[in-house]
Amino acid sequence: MAETKLSKSDVVKSWFNWFMFAQSNYNYERLQATAFAHAMLPIIKALYKDKEEQKAGVTRHLSFFNTEPICGSVIHGVTVAMEEERANGKPISDQAFNGIKTGLMGPIAGIGDTLTQGVITPIMLAICIGITNNNNIAGPIIFLLAQFLIMTSISYSLWMNGYKYGRMAVEEIMSGGKINRVIEAASILGTLVMGGLVGRFIPLQFALNYDLGSGAKFSLQADLLDKLMPGLIPLVLTLVVLKMVRAGVSPIKLMGILIVFGAVTGALGIF
Repeated sequence: MAETKLSKSDVVKSWFNWFMFAQSNYNYERLQATAFAHAMLPIIKALYKDKEEQKAGVTRHLSFFNTEPICGSVIHGVTVAMEEERANGKPISDQAFNGIKTGLMGPIAGIGDTLTQGVITPIMLAICIGITNNNNIAGPIIFLLAQFLIMTSISYSLWMNGYKYGRMAVEEIMSGGKINRVIEAASILGTLVMGGLVGRFIPLQFALNYDLGSGAKFSLQADLLDKLMPGLIPLVLTLVVLKMVRAGVSPIKLMGILIVFGAVTGALGIF
């Protein structure tokens, strides 16, 4: 019996389905399960010609699944490789598929959320907002293009490498606590990036000035706080917000408090 092999086109179609529709059909019962099954359709159709086998293939990929969709592509690549092995007679059970998916989706989500939302996007926003502040329309255009190219490259490369190395990739990722070190490193980098953005994009300053006579004025912000520690007020505000979040204040309530605080202090000429 000839070995059944997937073509590059089959694997690319599968990746494209996931990349475009990963978050198009969330539901409370299985979250991304239907998107996962949809991504596997080109693979199932290429590997199994019998209709009942195709139905069974789709069904086993309808189990609960949820991860960060960009970095999570590596899980799909591994699953595609396992599906190809199964179609060629390897004893891979439905439970083995579910075990790989559920075992990886949490840790990979931690890496993906930190990398895409905590590092890449804030860095690109910092660069492109700076461009836009100079009345340059290129800022939002560069941001959209850069985000698309970066996320597409990460998703495609992880998918293809997951497929290339199959279950060996899983063993390598999970061995020796490497995944925890990756998450920790990405978290630290993301924290540094967000800390830098606080000082740049929260331009909160005291507006209070004191007349010292003879035309001389004393600015609480420029003549005292900026000399002691530039960005002190944004830092204090950030720490207060952080403490309120840790105390259990809801984001909606917190936004309302900040709006009222800004309106009142602005009207009084304090900030």
